[in-house]
Amino acid sequence: MVLNMEKIFWCDKLVDEILEREEKLEEKSDVFITESGLGASGIPHIGSAGDCVRAYMIFLALKDRGLKSKYYAVSDDRDGLRKVPIGFPKNLEESIGHPVSNIDDPFGCHRSYGEHMSSLLMDGMEKIGVEFEFISSDDLYKKGVMDKEIKEILKNHEKAGEIIKRETLQERYTEQYPFFVICENCGKIYTTRITDFHNDKVEYVCDESFLGKNSETGEEIRVKGCGYRGETSIRNGKLQWKVEFAARWKALKINFEAFGKDILDSVKVNDAICREMLNFEPPVHALYELFVEKSGERISKSKGNVFTPQVWLDYGSPESMRLLMLKRLNYTRVVNLFEIPKHMDEVDRLANVYFGEEEISNERERAHLKRLYEYVCLLKPPEEKPLTVSHYTLIDICNVIPKKIKNRYEIIKNILLRTKLLPKDFDESELKKRIEYATNFVEDVGKTKREKIELTSLEKKALSIFKEKLTEDMSAEEIQTLIFETAKENEIKPRDFFKTIYRVILGVDQGPRAGSLIKIIGVERIKEIISEYR
Repeated sequence: MVLNMEKIFWCDKLVDEILEREEKLEEKSDVFITESGLGASGIPHIGSAGDCVRAYMIFLALKDRGLKSKYYAVSDDRDGLRKVPIGFPKNLEESIGHPVSNIDDPFGCHRSYGEHMSSLLMDGMEKIGVEFEFISSDDLYKKGVMDKEIKEILKNHEKAGEIIKRETLQERYTEQYPFFVICENCGKIYTTRITDFHNDKVEYVCDESFLGKNSETGEEIRVKGCGYRGETSIRNGKLQWKVEFAARWKALKINFEAFGKDILDSVKVNDAICREMLNFEPPVHALYELFVEKSGERISKSKGNVFTPQVWLDYGSPESMRLLMLKRLNYTRVVNLFEIPKHMDEVDRLANVYFGEEEISNERERAHLKRLYEYVCLLKPPEEKPLTVSHYTLIDICNVIPKKIKNRYEIIKNILLRTKLLPKDFDESELKKRIEYATNFVEDVGKTKREKIELTSLEKKALSIFKEKLTEDMSAEEIQTLIFETAKENEIKPRDFFKTIYRVILGVDQGPRAGSLIKIIGVERIKEIISEYR
């Protein structure tokens, strides 16, 4: 039986669900639209990029089926600022409660704080190959794109409140309108409440309060309304998140949006609002688990453990980062810098499977891995197998061959060729990029925890003797001779002792002339490495 690769990967299965949803619709989709939100109130982290990558992959999967598709990246830039992120000026505390699109950029490079934050994520998206149509929520409200949906929700706010209560057990919106006005006096958004709605206008009072926070100091900040009463347009505010997604989905005719486990309740409410109030079948969803740091704590936009896409791309390829996002959705993933070499090697393994250099006996698993590789390559896999080389080994080699060494690239290339870790024909630019990633990792993060080489007591003894006799003033030829003599004195075949030297220093069985290599790396550094094998 020949397996259909387009039916075994989660992206392709979701396209089937999107097409099943389409059959229920009275008004058919001319264009299939996927969406993800861009948080604009805090520093965008790698989890934020995950939302974008998943939505983009469904966009690609739809196109792969011959369907017209678009991907919208929607910035939540009318949200109010609740927390000052770590590393931001303390005077930003004065803007807590204001829409992020109305706050000046504290760094002076963008029109607003919200635009600054959105630009960070857009930069990361572009670097990992995600193409998108940018939409500002602030513009959606200003231009009245969601007017019809807003009016329907405000007109029937009691019903919305009952749905919210049913789905979340929260009773607040059985008495209040699920809408925040931007106060025309103080400019804050979360301190207002609507007292009446009529003729497309809302009457409101700014008398609520909430707790903000400075994440740098940990200080909680009580933000209070100014007491102002007024009347304004529905375009001068925003829907509460328990109904906002629904309005946006209908107004933009969204077919798909993934979401994280942390907003599951919100999605349930918005799905119900779609069906019961807006006469719209909610988009197909994909529920995914969250990224956590090594300690098990969820990565946050406002805390100091922000792991941005740009950080990953200093040490790993766009393909490795896309793989992180595309593997199974339904389990929590630990994200730290030491995951990067692992994912670099996983991408190489997928390439080997795809091009038939690694045999996978299970047909279903083989088809799944090949389809995963196609998505990692944005459904444009290379015609020939790209360069693959153990990233862990490359890090080990870069760790012992300092950046300052003359002809460093040629030395590293020679080591890889002699150990047959490189094919005879390879792309020099690819190798240079891989060495750059590995070098950055060594310099900024440190050596990975490579398993120690298993040595016999005789090998350890010979290494110890070699280390004691090795001196700074020796020439490369004298070091080469010392290796031969030490092997013979300890009744070890010189060939085997040279192999031990290479394995201890580089983690591989062969390399350039050992005496020259040790001289290049430096006697002091070599002694440090050998000392680990006492």
